[in-house]
Amino acid sequence: MRRPIATKISARTALDEMSPDGAFKRVDAAWRNKISNEPGSMFPPEKDRYHLYVAYACPWAHRTLLTRAIKGLEDVISVTVVMPVWQKTKPDDPNDLHNGWVFADKTSGKVLKNTAGLGGPFPSSYPQNEADPIFNAKTVRDIYEMAGDKDGKYTVPILFDKWSLTIVSNESSEIIQMLNTQFNEYASFPEVNLEPEDLKVAMESVDNWIYPHINNGVYRCGFAKTQKAYDIAIDELTAAFDRVEEILSRQRFIAGDRFTLSDIRLFVTLLRFDEVYVVYFKTNTRSVANSPVLLNYCREIYQMPGVADTVDMHQIKEHYYCSHPDLNKLSIVPRGPDFERMLKERHNRDDLCMKRPKLSVSDEEKSSVASDASISSL
Repeated sequence: MRRPIATKISARTALDEMSPDGAFKRVDAAWRNKISNEPGSMFPPEKDRYHLYVAYACPWAHRTLLTRAIKGLEDVISVTVVMPVWQKTKPDDPNDLHNGWVFADKTSGKVLKNTAGLGGPFPSSYPQNEADPIFNAKTVRDIYEMAGDKDGKYTVPILFDKWSLTIVSNESSEIIQMLNTQFNEYASFPEVNLEPEDLKVAMESVDNWIYPHINNGVYRCGFAKTQKAYDIAIDELTAAFDRVEEILSRQRFIAGDRFTLSDIRLFVTLLRFDEVYVVYFKTNTRSVANSPVLLNYCREIYQMPGVADTVDMHQIKEHYYCSHPDLNKLSIVPRGPDFERMLKERHNRDDLCMKRPKLSVSDEEKSSVASDASISSL
């Protein structure tokens, strides 16, 4: 196959996406193609055609790993996990200051520091991280440039087409929808539907406020550059946290009585909340460990088949605390409460099975909810 021609674009990261008032304003993903079994689709679902580039550290990438595991697509879509600590993506160009995701270096044995030359030492490889199997690229930026990217933000996850050598999508919310519906012919668990028709209204309702105030809300707190921007973000996050806690005190999952993609979207943030966001992003008005409702909710999801294998708390913490010298110059990683150990303890969410499920939606929308099946029974 012909290797794509690299292009040169002005590079940036999420830390550059700031408004004049010091608030973090995340820019939407640029690659938004779809895998579809519709006739004539440019990207039809096929086994061994697609590849995921992910980081254990990244909550957006973690969404895709979870969906892949829960649907049983490990033998259908291959995966490469990049290293957790950002490095310079053009180390030989002193004028290029971009820092980002890099692939494991299995041969050099180099010992690394953060991008300010401090902290560490960090290994250039972990056993669970691999070199790029397609281009032997050194960085995720290389993948984007070889695919002809014109946006300049080099994020994970990437859903990549190995046949046409291009990026299908880098929008996690759309990738998990594709994984849920388009590969059932090959999936080990095709009967698992993480976006059931009768819960779509409820899912959209909770997603619409959980994303800005919790998923992205933690970043709005952590990346804020003014007190006013932080105060607005933390107030909205705190209110949303309490709202989630109230909903989950009376129903088993966030959109109703079944585990859905909305739970995946929420779980990946709650998983990182106490170990990272409370300290690093200053979200210390609340704690998952101090909420019996949310702790047991996270326990149930963590204990579902395949989920724990997608969690690497060491790499989660190493990425956040060591990749942004502006926020943590010496890359010292706090010990933390060992939140993952808490997740291995018995949960009490079965007690809610006897309760009539309720939804955090309007009275008009509640009529769309039915069934009381749970993925935990699969």
